[in-house]
Amino acid sequence: MNNTTLKEIANQLGISITTVSKALKGYSDVSASTKKAVVDLAQQLHYTPNSFAVNLRTKESKTIGLIIPTLVHDFFATVIKGILEEAEKRDYLVIILQSNEKVSFEKKQLELLLQKRVDGILMSLSNETGDFKHITAILQQKTPLVLFDKIAKVVPCSKVTINDQKAAYDAVAYLIKKGHKKIAHLRGSYLPQNAIDRFLGYKKALEDHQIKYDPSLVFACENNLDFEDGYENTKQLIATHPDTDAIFAVTDMAAIGAMKYLSESGIEIPNQIAVLGFSNWFMSEVITPKLSTINQPGFEIGQKAAAILFDEIAAKKANQKVTPQFIEVTTSIIEREST
Repeated sequence: MNNTTLKEIANQLGISITTVSKALKGYSDVSASTKKAVVDLAQQLHYTPNSFAVNLRTKESKTIGLIIPTLVHDFFATVIKGILEEAEKRDYLVIILQSNEKVSFEKKQLELLLQKRVDGILMSLSNETGDFKHITAILQQKTPLVLFDKIAKVVPCSKVTINDQKAAYDAVAYLIKKGHKKIAHLRGSYLPQNAIDRFLGYKKALEDHQIKYDPSLVFACENNLDFEDGYENTKQLIATHPDTDAIFAVTDMAAIGAMKYLSESGIEIPNQIAVLGFSNWFMSEVITPKLSTINQPGFEIGQKAAAILFDEIAAKKANQKVTPQFIEVTTSIIEREST
């Protein structure tokens, strides 16, 4: 990587850094011969301007940071599309980082984005994030921050999410209406708010329909390997509760893992066990049987989160007070063959 600076060019030519900068930008108050000497030397040294440098006049870097927990999920891929579309409208560059569901990575990446002097940060928390000091520190530094999907309720910033509890409640109520009574739940890790809310929605739907909640029907997918966890947990479920008649999974990946085990075991879906996923991953439509799921509109979540962030960046620039927003994007049940 080439790290030639304006200072090195200035030193070699015996002129000021300001003159070098003006020459490279084509200012008319720099003589043609000086301009040529600067441009020639810059090319010779393979000088490239630092795209992350903060524009001193506007105090903007025209970049925002995005931290997502994983790229494997189609949901996050669609979120990124929504964010990039909003950023492009405003000529902004997006630095995309992946925490890999590790809080240690998340902390390092936030530091990196602050060093890069990004104008704002969009973030979905890792499954390990249970302490939010590193996130509130961002707000103390007055850097605009918007959380989406996996959020922290206690952090006083804008958030864009779905109502996970309601979506899960609707999913389980739908299974009950279909006549299922022994419904297992492949839940997410114990820390993320969305996994907690989906579990609470599952539990409440059972109770509201006079079905006793049974903790032995709940299995955690907490190895950040939803497909494998879905498979292994379903294996355990069938060994301990062979009379289960439906499975509600925290993600489509976990649901597909469950379906793989069921089909390998000769258990018919949905005749013997119905399976319902969450997020409407593109794979849910191409597998056999096609997977019923909760549609979680990733593109819209990304677009809205980015739009709010850009509004807050503009407000900061204008020294206006920002009131955090809480946006809930609506979900729906997509009925396919697995139910």
